[in-house]
Amino acid sequence: MALAGLARGVTAPRLALWSRALSSTTPTLQGMSNFPGANSRFVHELNLKRSIDNEPEPCYQIMNKEGVIVTPDEFPSEISQQNILDWYKLMNTTNQMDQLLYNAQRQGRISFYMTAYGEEGTHLGSAAALDPEDVVYAQYREVGVLMYRGFSLKNVMDQCYSNSGDLGRGRQMPVHYGSAEHNFHTISSPLATQLPQAAGAAYALKTRGKRNCVICYFGDGSASEGDSSVALNFSATLDCPVIYFCRNNGYAISTPTKDQYRGDGIVSRAAGFGLDYIRVDGNDVFAVYNAVKIARERTIAEQRPVLIEAMTYRIGHHSTSDDSSAYRGMDEVDTFSQDTPISRLERYMTNQGFWDEEKEAELQKTIRKEVRKEFADAEARLKPSMRHMFEDVYADKPARLQRQEAEMHEHLAKYPDDYPTNLHEA
Repeated sequence: MALAGLARGVTAPRLALWSRALSSTTPTLQGMSNFPGANSRFVHELNLKRSIDNEPEPCYQIMNKEGVIVTPDEFPSEISQQNILDWYKLMNTTNQMDQLLYNAQRQGRISFYMTAYGEEGTHLGSAAALDPEDVVYAQYREVGVLMYRGFSLKNVMDQCYSNSGDLGRGRQMPVHYGSAEHNFHTISSPLATQLPQAAGAAYALKTRGKRNCVICYFGDGSASEGDSSVALNFSATLDCPVIYFCRNNGYAISTPTKDQYRGDGIVSRAAGFGLDYIRVDGNDVFAVYNAVKIARERTIAEQRPVLIEAMTYRIGHHSTSDDSSAYRGMDEVDTFSQDTPISRLERYMTNQGFWDEEKEAELQKTIRKEVRKEFADAEARLKPSMRHMFEDVYADKPARLQRQEAEMHEHLAKYPDDYPTNLHEA
């Protein structure tokens, strides 16, 4: 070692000085494996550990399925009775909206739809814990998050009908919502693409000195994509203020979780990438709220990413392209249908004495009227102008797009009876 040091121009006395300095600043060298890749203590007994012997990560809960607060000290005191009523109405609104639009697709009135039956608590609990300036990257079951931020029933119906009122001007599939006004990035179909994007957006917030975070929603199926590992690693090594919110709802389309992974759900992956983490009861809106609230505080204060795994159940089919009866029994669905975020919150309100059957009937009637009105209005609106196909990509429309647009108009003028241009705005 001394010869190697001398060959590089380091004198023997200086080399000895460095050796003493090293040993004095690293007193744990004798008992610790200070390799660059990891830091751990030495042991002298062979122990090949079995992952299946580990205890599963516990699931945080405040309210049980009977609507009883089992840990009163954990109940978020800042949540008022009016907050709870507002949450309950919005959860029921998304539920009725899902039913109507799902049936509309089955009748051929819209092209596609995806419901969020059984997962409404993850929407409201998480959305309420965020700041409006926090940035949302969603998958395709988080419409409640967007509606909590002010996206209206009209906005939803217009998007699903791709009509002239659609903020995306008819250029996206139904349920692929997006709104710059609400800091909600437009949803894309490919699984897990939003995860690395969320890491990048969070890093941008950090470099700009913003005291906000990014929340990224995804399902257990998306966690099997390579993008998820890339995102978790980037966010940890770059110290990004991002919350990864996984809805573990039991199925990735038709693939049950037992065929997706052998580990302890999704939350068990966090430690390997260096993220803080918690598993939460996704049917308990109060537990979800607390989990996201503390995750937000930590990720902003410490610039550490957090992984939340919300345990819930997808009661509906994956989408209108799916028939879940082909891969799961109705007895399983019926069992989980007895305990949903909506039914659990209704039981809580009834237990607390500010809800009853009469109020429930009146609420459902009011929501039904609101949903059906916006549905009918959206169906009656014209489709967007065809000129929008050539807009919004470039600040100044390039010559090639101008030529394509002119060719389209020439073609329509030549074959006017073959295209329903009367259904579009001018």
